[in-house]
Amino acid sequence: MRKRIMGLLISTLLLQIFAAAQQSQKAMTNDDVIAMVKNKMPETVVVSAIQARPSEFNTSTTELIRLKKAGVTENELNAIIAASNKALPAEPSSKASAASAAEAASAVPVSKSHMPKLYLTGGGTPARELPLEKTQLAETKTKPSSMKNLAADSAVTQAMQSGINTAAYGVASHVNSAVGNSAVQEAGVFSGVLSHRTPTVTYLWGVPAPASTNVLQTVSPTFAVDFSRAIGVTADDYEPAIVKLTPAQNTCRIVGATQGKADERSSPAADWQMYSHFLEERVPTHVEKLAAGKYNVMPASQLQPGEYAVVLRPSSRDKKFSGSDVARAQGDGLMFDAVWTFQISDDAE
Repeated sequence: MRKRIMGLLISTLLLQIFAAAQQSQKAMTNDDVIAMVKNKMPETVVVSAIQARPSEFNTSTTELIRLKKAGVTENELNAIIAASNKALPAEPSSKASAASAAEAASAVPVSKSHMPKLYLTGGGTPARELPLEKTQLAETKTKPSSMKNLAADSAVTQAMQSGINTAAYGVASHVNSAVGNSAVQEAGVFSGVLSHRTPTVTYLWGVPAPASTNVLQTVSPTFAVDFSRAIGVTADDYEPAIVKLTPAQNTCRIVGATQGKADERSSPAADWQMYSHFLEERVPTHVEKLAAGKYNVMPASQLQPGEYAVVLRPSSRDKKFSGSDVARAQGDGLMFDAVWTFQISDDAE
């Protein structure tokens, strides 16, 4: 009887040791790292575990963003990437394989279009393309002191409502632009002005309609943008940003504003530093560059309910534009006028 009991005890102990050994050899995953971080394990311990154990990490852009949101530190992320690269079989290096990797990382279709494209890639919904929308350019005497003051200017909203005027349409109709061309509106403030000096006015960018049709149910959307094939621009001159839109008297949403001479929009010379003092409500944003003209972008923190847009902005505020390009939405003007609007719903999570 004693021998049988001892035998059972030894067998049980051996099974426990075997199970523990099996557990220690189980491949470590992203969820394991998140669990360790949430249980407040020291960073050095987490990194040591990542380096010591077999792993099956997912280092896609979406997963790296999820890890960052969960509190995984930079050193821990680097350890995950290093472990993942170590586990991969060696492959011959080539430009083609590098391009394929970049496309896979961006999680969006390969586009052959010359127009900028934006895709909603995260936030609990299937990836989908958001439409590139039409902007309108209005003029007013109101100084761009705040978005709230501009939104209250009835002259601005009247200009936004009036549609494309004859002069602007005559110029824009000769330009093939999928944005629908940037409609230049005058707020009726220059009639009767006789002066040898060209007056300074406020140019204001707005999007028609009081609300976006792209209603998102997440407070942390992620996007992929591709403007690598845009014609007439240097892709490295621009990067994506997220801005908060200001609804104006239930007629439009204001994107931003700047000052310039009243005839600036008709000038073909690239001498307008319109972005150097541009007024807009920038949202703190994480931007990941994949290649020239290809980015992943997401808000740095959860967004409050309201109207927002992804826009393309110059990497340098000193960049100069041609007013006529801006009015016609071509070249650099097309890039700056590009806007993809979305709305964070009141019950978004």
